[in-house]
Amino acid sequence: MADALSVIPASVLRNLSDKLYEKRKNAALEVEGIVKQLTTAGDHDKITAVINLLTTEFTYSPQANHRKGGLIGLAAATVGLTSEAAQHLEQIVPPVLNSFSDQDSRVRYYACEALYNIAKVVRGDFIIFFNQIFDALCKLSADSDANVQSAAHLLDRLVKDIVTESDQFSIEEFIPLLRERMNVLNPYVRQFLVGWITVLDSVPDIDMLGFLPDFLDGLFNMLSDSSHEIRQQADSALSEFLQEIKNSPSVDYGRMAEILVQRAASPDEFTRLTAITWINEFVKLGGDQLVPYYADILGAILPCISDKEEKIRVVARETNEELRAIKADPAEGFDVGAILSIARRQLSSEWEATRIEALHWISNLLNRHRAKVLTFLNDIFDTLLEALSDPSDQVVLLVLEVHACIAQDPQHFRQLVVFLVHNFRVDNSLLEKRGALIIRRLCVLLDAERVYRELSTILEGESDLDFASIMVQALNLILLTSAELSELRDLLKHSLVNPSGKDLFVSLYASWCHSPMAIISLCLLAQTYQHASTVVQSLVEEDINVKFLVQLDKLIRLLETPIFAYLRLQLLEPGRHVWLLKALYGLLMLLPQQSAAFKILRTRLKTVPLYSFNGEQLRRTSSGNPYQILHHMPGGSQITEDGDINQDSKNSHNGINFASRLQQFEQMQQQHRQHVKVQAQSHRNSTSSSTPKDVQRPEELSRTSSSDVNRPPSRSRRATGQLQL
Repeated sequence: MADALSVIPASVLRNLSDKLYEKRKNAALEVEGIVKQLTTAGDHDKITAVINLLTTEFTYSPQANHRKGGLIGLAAATVGLTSEAAQHLEQIVPPVLNSFSDQDSRVRYYACEALYNIAKVVRGDFIIFFNQIFDALCKLSADSDANVQSAAHLLDRLVKDIVTESDQFSIEEFIPLLRERMNVLNPYVRQFLVGWITVLDSVPDIDMLGFLPDFLDGLFNMLSDSSHEIRQQADSALSEFLQEIKNSPSVDYGRMAEILVQRAASPDEFTRLTAITWINEFVKLGGDQLVPYYADILGAILPCISDKEEKIRVVARETNEELRAIKADPAEGFDVGAILSIARRQLSSEWEATRIEALHWISNLLNRHRAKVLTFLNDIFDTLLEALSDPSDQVVLLVLEVHACIAQDPQHFRQLVVFLVHNFRVDNSLLEKRGALIIRRLCVLLDAERVYRELSTILEGESDLDFASIMVQALNLILLTSAELSELRDLLKHSLVNPSGKDLFVSLYASWCHSPMAIISLCLLAQTYQHASTVVQSLVEEDINVKFLVQLDKLIRLLETPIFAYLRLQLLEPGRHVWLLKALYGLLMLLPQQSAAFKILRTRLKTVPLYSFNGEQLRRTSSGNPYQILHHMPGGSQITEDGDINQDSKNSHNGINFASRLQQFEQMQQQHRQHVKVQAQSHRNSTSSSTPKDVQRPEELSRTSSSDVNRPPSRSRRATGQLQL
């Protein structure tokens, strides 16, 4: 320090710490001249002493004016050093950088001014301090003092110029600092950062694209900034990078894909649109690089398909189609399980469009990688079954297509039907609201006969008798009314002459026994009229309840539809179809006379021609009652199931043992009657402990039940769990 004091006059040192800027400036000019002389003389020891004096006594002084003088003095010394300044930068730059965090805004301002002048002299030599300078400028860009901000901007422009022309700049050392700063939320800092990214990207020798994954997330984060200018700058930078990606032969798509997937779920609309646009381009350009990331990309695309913004929906749909069109192989890293997991998760989406596309993906994977998908069946099967309760018909139809594809294998077919029956059992609303749709569609996709045979086999052993009855009634109604099951009905119509029809009739009969009306309907459809009449005659008092009458009402109305046109036409030949007449009259006798169904059936029976056979002659009956036809049969003749006159009648026809079938029906009905009794007893036991005023006495309850049976069923009334026509 003594060397410095001997070189610099005391008056200069005094003026260097003066409160007046002009005096400090003049003192700095004298320091510049002194250093220039020492440089010419090559006396670097004294130059070092001068710099140390300015640093210790001035820039680190507790007095603000001293610090200001020290900064301007260091800048002047650097100017005096000219080309020799580089070897003293280790002494000069650190104290200036330290002053950037000074509490006095004027000191910070002069620090910017000093470094600006130093940088103008040394240019590229100060690149070794670039990270420290960048960090300091990053903070100063958000300085609370406008003058400091202005000075920092001037210094920033100069540093950018120096960096762009320097061949010593290390992008590898700079990127970690940039990545760290990208998380700052201050708008001034963000503007500063985007500016630097844009400048560095414009330098041909700097490969910013190779480091894009390090700061891409930060740029996307800026797209949701409250400042329109920052959003615009970030979008402009991203657009430029995307264009470079399109033109670059080598890009790290994988790391960036992870970032884009996260940003596609951003609450900010503009961020989502930009992210999904990038993903769209990546799917087009990425090729094999993106195969391991397909599941993540799909997880980002599917929610965007239902985005409230139309632009996002359009791009997402296009991307989804492009991704699905790529034929990747599991051997190449294509993770079928991960894709299925994403699709399964999106089946729970609140948006219909997303659920539909998730099902398209499962269907697509089944078609391409069936064996692999089936290994993950346990992971998705329950979700697919739950989707059958979806409020959207389109979703349900697609789920059924997926189920049908899975059920091509016998074991999976059985599993599907078992689970379907289980779901119907535990969710009555599913059977009521979706039952017909599900069963009809499955019959189209998987063959109606196969579906009905399997359902019948399962329901035959069903322990829940109430559910079995309701389920059989539903299946029977679908069988009688659905256009999709017309071939099945045609097959059943020939049960007495066709072995295939006979096998189907026998197969369905076992489970149809759960419902008397379902059995009667099946017999009428199969033209086994004698057995239908026998079933009607076998019914006892307990069988004829409100539920039975509701079902009978439906059947009578169905008899008037085109499906039973063949049966009505058979009434034109009452002599050949006496058992049909007897079955219909039996049903008529069971209906309350004031009911609409009674009037419909009676009106139909009145139209039956009053003719009967007598050998080869036709004879009109005199009474005008078609039921008398039953008494005008030739002596010794018998009527078989199809109504033709034969010489003898047996208990079987075409291999169908009707006596055995009747016994099977009666046994099942006995189980149902016993079940009803047990339920009634349980109910009485649960209510016997209390006798509220509104509880009827047994005799009153009996009278009420009797009147309910005789009362014609209202069209608006239906029993619990019954399907409506």
